[in-house]
Amino acid sequence: MDQIKFQTRLRTRSPNFSPRNSKQSRTSTPLIVVSAVAVFSILLWCHLFVFTTKDPEKYRIIIDGGSTGTRIHVFRYGVQGGRAVFGFLEGGLTSMRVIPGLSAYASDPESAGLSIVGLLEFGKGIVPKKLWAETEIRLMATAGLRLLDIGVQDEILKSCRRVLRASGFKFHDDWASVITGSDEGVYAWVVANYALGTLGGNPLQTTGIIELGGASVQVTFVSNEPMPPEFSHTIKFGNSTYNLYSHSFLHFGQNVAFESLRESLISGDLELTANPLQKGIQIDPCSPKGYLHGRELWKLSPGSLAEKSKFLTTLQARGNFSECRSAALMLLEKGKEKCSHNQCYLGSAFMPKLKGNFLATENFFHTSKFFGLRPRAFLSNLIMAGQHFCGEDWSKLKNKYHSVNDEDLLHYCFSSAYIVALLHDSLGIALDDERVRFANQVKNIPLDWSLGAFILQSTADLNVQHHDPDWIVTIISDDSPTLVSLIAITLLLMFIAWTISKWRKAQLKTVYDLEKGRYIVTRVARR
Repeated sequence: MDQIKFQTRLRTRSPNFSPRNSKQSRTSTPLIVVSAVAVFSILLWCHLFVFTTKDPEKYRIIIDGGSTGTRIHVFRYGVQGGRAVFGFLEGGLTSMRVIPGLSAYASDPESAGLSIVGLLEFGKGIVPKKLWAETEIRLMATAGLRLLDIGVQDEILKSCRRVLRASGFKFHDDWASVITGSDEGVYAWVVANYALGTLGGNPLQTTGIIELGGASVQVTFVSNEPMPPEFSHTIKFGNSTYNLYSHSFLHFGQNVAFESLRESLISGDLELTANPLQKGIQIDPCSPKGYLHGRELWKLSPGSLAEKSKFLTTLQARGNFSECRSAALMLLEKGKEKCSHNQCYLGSAFMPKLKGNFLATENFFHTSKFFGLRPRAFLSNLIMAGQHFCGEDWSKLKNKYHSVNDEDLLHYCFSSAYIVALLHDSLGIALDDERVRFANQVKNIPLDWSLGAFILQSTADLNVQHHDPDWIVTIISDDSPTLVSLIAITLLLMFIAWTISKWRKAQLKTVYDLEKGRYIVTRVARR
């Protein structure tokens, strides 16, 4: 029997393996890879196209009805990738102010609406006419109106609404309102942290706000302490959530406090010295010596329910910083006996312990600027400046500060003492503590609460508009993990396709053919 010879040369073809099948096998894998790459390229192109294309510019208007004046803010902004793009420093903010404030029209509410006509004309000069109908305008009044009776507030707002409805801008009646002091504080906190670059980041790295306005004081900061619900405010910005303490201390504003001091001295409710100079004469420690009050009519503060006038008793000006500071502290502690919490820093309202850094704005800043103090000046520096100013003769002060009008100049003795009494004696901030910075702007962005309101409103409106967006926008949103996930899935599919194609590729197997009496190579497909 012949020796069987093993065939060592393998054939590349078998009867069941045609050239056509070989071509399909070779091309199937590249087609899968090309398809996956095409999908990835389309997603990347959509991402670049959608998120590098800006919508046309938009406008929004907020009218700030403050206690001392009414100011219009015209905001211009863009939208990119579903997000508002603000340009406060590139012409994105234009403002104009008129005096007096809306609260000055308490006895003539009809004239309140007329007082904002000039502001509206200013706004029309900024916003292109074709955009008037889609530009929202809101009037947000603050402490000046909050001090008035509800009925008077409503009449003033009705007068303003009539004018706003006819303005040509987009307006609804409920867009003219008196905002709460807490909301005002939250808005101020928002713009401050936006300017500092901390909005949208770690809550513990944010900066608190203490505002000294004309009629009220606002305190707002992040706190982890448990607090009554009326003092707790939660806001969301981006992926961050902030638990804020915010409260407005009405009647503790600088102008109202100054008026309260004068009224208390006139009525004799505030006895600062045990031995007055003579009967009927009251010592005024917050006015520099030599200042003559004279006999004049003195209106009660805006919070008075009746518009009465009082004959001003002669006051003896005797500037003394320490006594003025004591008088200011008495005003700040009014109502403290009604405190129902563990501790009340101002009046009877709840407040957690101050933590972190703070910006002291509005009248804090104006007073520190008048005395030439640096932004992070110690309170001890303000004490020295106040002592020198209060103890100086009025005639010398007028010569030294000849460009400052008498009414404003007179207030700086009181304001310096009031600030020390508020921040140190009441809130417990150390005299050498640099956590508090006096500021009216950050990086040239004004710390105006209306900017904070604009930031929150515009971002909230965009969130509503994009709550159920087009699917492609959802996929390629760069604040969502969807795009990254799709890239990863695409790569994974490419790998799986390549593996399957390899796994299903035909195998060559050597078998013995009994009929032909020799070994042949045949193709066996994997299953």
